[in-house]
Amino acid sequence: MADVAPQSVPSPPPGPPLSTREALKGMTRWRRQIFAVTWLAYAGFYFVRQAFSVAKLGILDDPLVNGVLTEQVLGVLDALYLAAYAAGQFVWGMWADRFGPRVVVAGGMIGAVVAACAMGVSSAVLVFGGAMVLQGLAQSTGWAPLCKNMGSFFTVRERGRVLGIWSSNYAFGGLAAPPFLGWWAYEVFDSWHAAFLAGAATLAVVLVLFLVFQRNTPQDVGLPDPNRTEDPHRTEEEPAAVTRRKPALALYKEALRDRMVLTLGAAYFLLKPARYAILLWGPVIVSRQLPEVGKVGATLIPVAFGVAGVLAPIVIGWVSDTVFRSRRVPPCVLALALLTVALALFMPLTATGSAVVMIAVLAVIGLAVYAADAMISCVAAVDFGSAGGAGTAAGLVNGCGSIGAILGGLLPGFLSGTALFYGFAGAALLAGLLMLPQWNRVPANAAA
Repeated sequence: MADVAPQSVPSPPPGPPLSTREALKGMTRWRRQIFAVTWLAYAGFYFVRQAFSVAKLGILDDPLVNGVLTEQVLGVLDALYLAAYAAGQFVWGMWADRFGPRVVVAGGMIGAVVAACAMGVSSAVLVFGGAMVLQGLAQSTGWAPLCKNMGSFFTVRERGRVLGIWSSNYAFGGLAAPPFLGWWAYEVFDSWHAAFLAGAATLAVVLVLFLVFQRNTPQDVGLPDPNRTEDPHRTEEEPAAVTRRKPALALYKEALRDRMVLTLGAAYFLLKPARYAILLWGPVIVSRQLPEVGKVGATLIPVAFGVAGVLAPIVIGWVSDTVFRSRRVPPCVLALALLTVALALFMPLTATGSAVVMIAVLAVIGLAVYAADAMISCVAAVDFGSAGGAGTAAGLVNGCGSIGAILGGLLPGFLSGTALFYGFAGAALLAGLLMLPQWNRVPANAAA
């Protein structure tokens, strides 16, 4: 990619200086607004992302297409999507550092809507393949840029709690999207194509709200940088201005020099396959173990995974800030230990054929995997990135995780459930062991 400096935009004439009371009131209002609109933006991405997972049930039962769109082909399509998603993670975080989150995220939403519409009106394998690549690139614009957006409005001392609550967005998206899309597809229209079109319409509404209410930094609305007062070593020059002058390669080198960023990336690579296997294949996995529940039941039971996932980032964020005093590694290691046990027991426990047991096991897995996921991919990635390179660090960590997620989308179409879940358990155990030596590591600002 050519390293071209972005066009400078003239700043508006400064208005009269704000009083302390006005600044505090304005910051409170904009923090709430940015929290809400960025939370909604990332949750909205899931209403397109989950459409393929919901549509698989109908595709595999559709005699017009299931001779071509077999389980193996669907697994390959998931792998195409996740490969594009991983590639995008390495790019869009850096672009958010250089050009701001707004343009990156809005462009991604437009691409995601276009790709979903293409899959909603076609059954051709080539169309599906191209649309999945576009969808992967579009979806990858969301996480790292939005994490950077939040980090600009909140200080390191409060990010564990705030970003923990904020990280419930993707768990909520994974929770709410499947039953919503399944209802439109199988109850209203009785067509798996409707899952894609309903998801596209939902994200289009979210895009409009994002364009109206989102801003990149407090400085864009005339407010001071809240991180400046917390970091006494920060220079007077704006970090965003410094970052825009840095070559792309320099941003990557700066992030990769931190051993903690590499550790987070490796751990996230090992963690992500389990989450994405359940996220993308959850209804199919449930249907295999409990064939008597039907399509709607197989879509609803994985909701337990998402419900626990909504609570997990909130709990682990609070624990990391209060119990462990901004140390992000200890709660991650504990969550990974719980995840290892739950994944190893998944097949023996669900072999009973009990829907209640299935719900309970999925809830425990969701609690553990989303807790570790949120802390590694968001809070820790932003904390350990530099002031102007938080997007690049988050993008690198998430890119490594997304490479692992390719396996989560691909392997369920080829492996038995026993081999799959024991493999995921071993990967979670290795991730915990990698992070264990960093038990007492804290972000530089928190240490100061």
